[in-house]
Amino acid sequence: MTVERGVRLMAGIMVLLSLALAHFFSLYWLWLTAFVGVNMLQSAFTNWCPAMNILRAMGLKDAGCAIAK
Repeated sequence: MTVERGVRLMAGIMVLLSLALAHFFSLYWLWLTAFVGVNMLQSAFTNWCPAMNILRAMGLKDAGCAIAK
């Protein structure tokens, strides 16, 4: 898995998790959904988000460095 795919996976999980938490516990969890959306929007322009650093530290490679299977 590459960093780019990992970021998308992490964002999708966070959105679904926050929607489930908002449904079962409190609508305030929708702020997490908004935060993820804003982060994805800014990363579209800057090509950087904090999750990329975390995933790189975990050993994932960038798409340009990954070997296609």
